[in-house]
Amino acid sequence: MQQARILISGGGIGGLTSAIALRQRGFSVTIAERDPEWSVYGVGIIQQANVVRAIASLGLLDAYVASAYPFDRIEMFAPDGTQVASIPSPRLAGGDYPAQLGISRPALQRVLADAARSAGTEIRLGASVERFEDDGDGVGVRFTDGTCERFDLLVGADGLYSQTRAAIFPDAPGPAFTGQSVWRYNLPRPAEVECLQAYTGRVGLGLVPLSADTMYMFVTSPEPGNPHVPVEGRAAAMRQRLAGVAPRIAALAEQITDDRAVVYKPLEALYLEGPWHKGRVVLIGDAVHGTTPHLGQGAGMAIEDSIVLADELARHAPEPAFAAYQARREGRCRFIVESSVAVGEFQLGRRDTLDYPALTREMFERTAKPV
Repeated sequence: MQQARILISGGGIGGLTSAIALRQRGFSVTIAERDPEWSVYGVGIIQQANVVRAIASLGLLDAYVASAYPFDRIEMFAPDGTQVASIPSPRLAGGDYPAQLGISRPALQRVLADAARSAGTEIRLGASVERFEDDGDGVGVRFTDGTCERFDLLVGADGLYSQTRAAIFPDAPGPAFTGQSVWRYNLPRPAEVECLQAYTGRVGLGLVPLSADTMYMFVTSPEPGNPHVPVEGRAAAMRQRLAGVAPRIAALAEQITDDRAVVYKPLEALYLEGPWHKGRVVLIGDAVHGTTPHLGQGAGMAIEDSIVLADELARHAPEPAFAAYQARREGRCRFIVESSVAVGEFQLGRRDTLDYPALTREMFERTAKPV
């Protein structure tokens, strides 16, 4: 299969890492990305130890680390600000590299996009997949710019609301709103924020360093009915969700003043039961296992998917490759989705107890295992 032409629908983290991994194994790869500006919203993302290892396997770690803030532990605090745990994370990429990173999404996009282009990926911006037909020998694709082409395989890396998933599994349920939303905001980094600092309790809250100067705050809040939150007034609304938090967080909240800098997103989750592929079309990332951010593994699962899929396609014909890819991924991804949702359920008061530090340790243990 190494000479196959592969189309990836979606130019996000999963689509880009898929392109890099597939090109390294000799495949011809095209990415179709609907956004002509290829824009990325400007907050950060946590990259756990397993993700650092995965990026190392793609040969991108030096550029990745240079664009990020490294750390080797997670600190957890009670709602009143008392530290309750410091959880070390293994250096899965070797002793010379950090266990974890905080990185801005634009910086991560630049690292991956540069690598994909350098590897020879064709990237089409502003031209997404309008429709496709799998005839058993290949996939005929019509793009939104009116052009038509034929590919050997189609990878749906098009997110929670995947049109690829809807096309091959029209009866599959879509993502479900969990009852919470997440608010994110970039802030100056105080010297004491040297790693992810997460707060237990009913209010979901954390601080993530991104650089020597910058960090971001995330807050998960109950939002009954999934209301629309207009941009105007978002800063005040985010501050309102932080009423009654620990004094140091309350002091930081006073800096949340720019409505347009607040990134607000309802939290939705999805786990696709049954096959993740049909014929010559396969799904990865949020298209099959969209998770909430409570364990910081959404992008990590997509990156691991990409590497495993490329491995299996280099070994097998499409159908057995897709089946082997799913077999290697589904247990790990189900754990992340279900455990992340469980944290949200606790924060919403739908579960009486949850040991967040213990669950975090279990996540590290599971994701430290080979993919």
